[in-house]
Amino acid sequence: MFGKKKKPQPISYDPDIQYPVIRASICTGEQVAGFKDKANGHFTEIMLIRSQGDLEAFKALCGVDEVKTEY
Repeated sequence: MFGKKKKPQPISYDPDIQYPVIRASICTGEQVAGFKDKANGHFTEIMLIRSQGDLEAFKALCGVDEVKTEY
């Protein structure tokens, strides 16, 4: 009845065009992980960050050690 939990697949992005970023709200504290376009600033949402584990999972998906936070 219950299947195995799928292992998340790495997200492919072009580091020359986009960079991973955490978008955080000053008022509510909500954090959303995604990619921001270097040319025009367009943000593409990938996942909601609720805990440190979610942040680590996003870093693993992107293959980076640090992610910049923007408010």
